[in-house]
Amino acid sequence: MLTVRAREGDEEAFEVLVRRHGPVLLSLATRMLGSPADAEDAVQDAFVSAWRRLPEFRGDAAFLTWMYRIVTNRCLNLLRSRRPTEELDAATEPRAPEHQASPVRAAESTAAVRDLSAALAGLSPEQRACWVLRELHGFGYGEIAEMLGISQQAVRGRIFRARRYLTEAMSAWR
Repeated sequence: MLTVRAREGDEEAFEVLVRRHGPVLLSLATRMLGSPADAEDAVQDAFVSAWRRLPEFRGDAAFLTWMYRIVTNRCLNLLRSRRPTEELDAATEPRAPEHQASPVRAAESTAAVRDLSAALAGLSPEQRACWVLRELHGFGYGEIAEMLGISQQAVRGRIFRARRYLTEAMSAWR
């Protein structure tokens, strides 16, 4: 209903959609880009693009799925434009609550996040997008294929190669 109202030009309905879906899309963009500032820009650009393209939105998929596609493509374009990839030193993994974290555990956690961020930077943008959408956002292969406009077989291959690479890159943590 909100999407229909927004498609008809209702700015307040679109604002509700932005508030509702913005945080999860920002999380996706941050994990793909590694930079909260770049992620905010990407999500903002994606919402501006979505507002302009709302008349094209047919409602075949959920609005959030459509937005995932726009944000993912925006992030892929940014990653491709900045090759070779930059350090992903600004990982945004949730931190353990202070009362549960010992200094040793906190140091280990920080080191693990740093190493995972470095390992993610070694993936191609396409592998990173598939891995983030699958492992961190829980999408199925079919959904990822639809978002990225590729076959499920390609999604499976990219995730397989990403997992193999990350397993090797993170072998010191086993």
